[in-house]
Amino acid sequence: MTCLAIVTEYRFIRTPDKRVWIGVGPEYDIWTRYLAAFDRVRVIARVQDVQERPAGVARVDGPGVEVWPLPYYVGAGGFLTRAPRIRRTALEGTRDADVVMLRVPSPIANTISGHFDRQRRPYCLEVVGDPDAVLSRGVVDHPLRPLLRRWATAAMRRQCRLAAAAVYETGRTLQARYPARDGSLSEGISSVELPRAAFAAAPRTHDAPPERAILISVGTLDQLYKGIDTLIEALALLGDGATTHRLVHVGRGRYLPTLRRLAEERGVADRVEFAGWLPTSDDLRRRLDQADLFVMPSRTEGLPRALIEAMARGLPAIGSAVGGIPELLPPDCLVRSGDPAALAEALRGMLSDPRRLTEASARNLAAARAFGADVLAARRTTFYRSLRHLGAAHAARAGRPAGR
Repeated sequence: MTCLAIVTEYRFIRTPDKRVWIGVGPEYDIWTRYLAAFDRVRVIARVQDVQERPAGVARVDGPGVEVWPLPYYVGAGGFLTRAPRIRRTALEGTRDADVVMLRVPSPIANTISGHFDRQRRPYCLEVVGDPDAVLSRGVVDHPLRPLLRRWATAAMRRQCRLAAAAVYETGRTLQARYPARDGSLSEGISSVELPRAAFAAAPRTHDAPPERAILISVGTLDQLYKGIDTLIEALALLGDGATTHRLVHVGRGRYLPTLRRLAEERGVADRVEFAGWLPTSDDLRRRLDQADLFVMPSRTEGLPRALIEAMARGLPAIGSAVGGIPELLPPDCLVRSGDPAALAEALRGMLSDPRRLTEASARNLAAARAFGADVLAARRTTFYRSLRHLGAAHAARAGRPAGR
């Protein structure tokens, strides 16, 4: 019975019946992808015990998928005070695994990767983001931010250099900044995998500019890296001719009160709706279908699932030129991050041109099809089976049986 242990930064909750849940993030079906190559999957992550199951959560564990709970914490301060327990518990969860996968960037992964290096025990990586960008000025507000940024960036470069295998979220962006070592197994395969229901039947057509355009954005508000403050500022700069345009943001987090105040100060509070998290994928698709333009003004990104989901609905989009966004959108749909004036100009140009809207819809829908489940599943399964072979080879060299 081969076991894959995945170390991740996701935060789960556990009810008294010992079932594990997540509000927004990878639920059970996502983790079962690995069962195409392994008999068991163990997800090593923070778990918070609660007395009752909240509304709108999805199950994480199930047949073939178990959760190994780490001490729960929030933020850098919480991590630093619990780091020794986190490290000890995480290593215990990997001890009998045939293959260990570290999902990086991750403070948890940083605390244990050195142990594997010293023990000459191979591990693999899922590279999903850029810590240099995630911890840059204006993205994270913390007094230790510069130190954490240097530490996290150096740690991930070392991990990519030493890992036996790495699968990157992007096609080229993260690979350029954090290259895998020569001779290691390395692939660029997005974790975004859309079902057939995610795709619109046909692109949109526009004969005239929308008079009352609905802009939509999606993302957590626990930090400001999604750039929703920039989007609110841009909405206010659109001018009198666009006073009927509205913004709907899907997502929640601790900066919600700050963004509400900003909308009030800029005089657009009546045109900004904070919709919270939507309970189902169908609910999100309905919101996307009602909108005229998707906007992703992020300060940092990997390869954003929310943008790909919007493109799959044939929705024109404007994004910032950071992370993997330029792999998805052409240059005329990109703007500098953190620049409300540039974003307002880009929004105005797109919304006033029905030809551009029509062309962007067709282009985005076609590009999103590369993320269909039927396209990615075979490549991902082949990579996971290669990881299993790596684990078996290491077990043979160490003189122990694989699949304990």
